[in-house]
Amino acid sequence: MSQLAEPPVEVADGYRAGRTLPFRVELVRQLKRRRTQVMGGVLVALPIILLIAFQVGGDPGGNNNRVNLMDTATASGANFAAVNLFSAAGFLLVIPVALFCGDTVASEASWSSLRYLLAAPVPRARLLWSKLAVGLTLSLAAMVLLPVVALAVGTAAYGWGPLELPTGGTLPTGTAAQRLLIVVAYIMVSQLVTAALAFYLSTRTDAPLGAVGGAVFLTIIGSVLDEVTALGDWRDFLPAHWQYAWLDAVRPQPEWSDMIQGTSVSVTYALVLFALAFRGFARKDVVS
Repeated sequence: MSQLAEPPVEVADGYRAGRTLPFRVELVRQLKRRRTQVMGGVLVALPIILLIAFQVGGDPGGNNNRVNLMDTATASGANFAAVNLFSAAGFLLVIPVALFCGDTVASEASWSSLRYLLAAPVPRARLLWSKLAVGLTLSLAAMVLLPVVALAVGTAAYGWGPLELPTGGTLPTGTAAQRLLIVVAYIMVSQLVTAALAFYLSTRTDAPLGAVGGAVFLTIIGSVLDEVTALGDWRDFLPAHWQYAWLDAVRPQPEWSDMIQGTSVSVTYALVLFALAFRGFARKDVVS
């Protein structure tokens, strides 16, 4: 007895699943949102705020006997850019990453537009890939925007010159630019865990604030746990333990071992969380 063939699925003429919700359209949508513009304004304002603080307070080293990167902030525009990255990497840069990756899917659910997107029809995997690509692109743009603005502000205030190292010596401007690019790339990689956490939570909740806040909260918890020295070698498995490994890139002879280990830890966590997000969303009953 022959089996009955399944009826063919009818598709509208010209429909191509791969052309739904294109990257350019989604990027323009996100760029027009108020939260994107506000976040960009905050990142542009930070170098100006630090410049005013240095102008009012004078010597950034103060009476502190410890030598660190902050002591060289006013040496050149390159130093000022490096100090801005140092000041923002621990917390401020976490916020745009969590915002751009955590608000993306949950916001559609909160607006009750997610089910209509899927009924367009946009395949679920296609929707997530588009949302994730735009979220990571905006996160990278935030990482680049801060040092670029800081370099411009610092150069206008302190002049163009080599990167002076707190331990002594300098890096030529060309070498300093290359090292700063490496620093930005590493910070972005280290923030992939926050991006993945936010994205995963965004696929699990209809509340954007819950996804963004949850990712920021868990990132802070990781930083707090890293301060618990009693954990010993267990801290090596915390992404926060390697978040300042990029400081090894601003040495006369850069060290790569910590950055390689930090990269492997961050990428591993991120891939697992991204996979869970796609797997869970594929099975989720979307009613929002």
